[in-house]
Order: sequence, then structure tokens, then C-alpha cells
Amino acid sequence: MTTSHDPSTDMDVRRDSDAVDKVHDMIGKAQFAMFGTYDAEGICHSRPMAAVHQERDSDVEALWFFTRADSRKIAEIGQDPRVTIDYADPSSQNYISVTGRAEILDDRDRIEALWSEPLRTWFPDGSGDPSIRLLRVVMDTAEYWDSPSSAMVFAYGYAKARLTGEPPSPGDVAQVEL
Repeated sequence: MTTSHDPSTDMDVRRDSDAVDKVHDMIGKAQFAMFGTYDAEGICHSRPMAAVHQERDSDVEALWFFTRADSRKIAEIGQDPRVTIDYADPSSQNYISVTGRAEILDDRDRIEALWSEPLRTWFPDGSGDPSIRLLRVVMDTAEYWDSPSSAMVFAYGYAKARLTGEPPSPGDVAQVEL
């Protein structure tokens, strides 16, 4: 790793089960994410979405999302399956950025199994809507920032930075290979 002397972006690469558990816990606590896909020119387009399920088994760490068959993201994933998913939980100062590969599924049994009534907000015809598709994102890496959130810790960091010229520690940061 090249050191940039920026504690908010310098991070260790971890592959341990505690780090993977932390990634899933942080994702579970964040309600929404910005889900980014790439167009033919390589430009990233992001939109807010909520994962409806986290898949965890010995070989795969995946996130599941509902979408419409005619959405822009479906066309972009069809051309380039790479995606970025960024979560923020400002109340606890936790942030996570996931990279992965998305696949589009029209699995009616899985749609029914993952369906919850709040989804009717976006899909008024319910789980039987023929335009519903699932996005399964197999996660490759995640980077997280688990920062101190109290006003007292922030005030201490500010005072330390003013006195020493050094930025405060951003808290627990790591890149996790999934």
C-alpha cells in the first residue's frame, strides 16, 4: 500500500471473518445506499436504493435489490456488470463503499420470497408485477469508516488538529476483500 499520509483513506486490507461481519452489520444498519452503474462511456450514474436481503454463505457475499425491467440501471448492467454501492449512516458516523458485479434476475419465486409490503411504494401492483426484476450484487470489496461520533470526540479532534497540525484519527478504517 502506498502511504498518502491521509488517515481517512489509508487503510489495511483485511480478509478475516470479523471484518466481513462488520461490513454486513454496517450495511444492515444503513437504510439506503447510492447504487452506481456505468454507462457505455464509463460514466457512473448513482441513485438511492435499499438492499432487501444480504446473502452470506461460504463462497459468496451478496446484496439483493428490487428494480424495474425498463430502468436505466438494467441497461447499464447489461453492458457493464460493475457496480458501486455507497452507504452512509451519519447518526453514527459510519460509512461503507462496496464494489461488486451485478446480475439481473427474473426469478418469480425469489421475488415472492424477498417481497415485503413497503416495496409496494415503488411497485404498486405488488410482487406479481411482471416488470419487477432482482439485482443480485456479488460483493468484491468493501471499504468502511467507523468513525467516533460524539460531539466530545469531534471537539477533541479539532483541538488536537489545531494544536499539533495533525488531523485526528478517522476511527476504524479498512478495506475488506469479500
